Amino acid sequence: MLVLSRKEGERLKLGDSIVITVVKVAGDKVRLGIEAPPNVLVLRDELELHEQDSESAAPAAQEAA
Repeated sequence: MLVLSRKEGERLKLGDSIVITVVKVAGDKVRLGIEAPPNVLVLRDELELHEQDSESAAPAAQEAA
């Protein structure tokens, strides 16, 4: 894992088409802006885990029906 320090207003480029901007830092929260092409899925980690749980529960529900 690459760990970087950035200040408000500074940006990171991922490849040629993704830009992450540090919009605001306040206390223990960091607000990020993400510019990415429409075909790139940007998803918070906790939502991805929730989505995986839902998908794994769906086949069990179908088997019970």
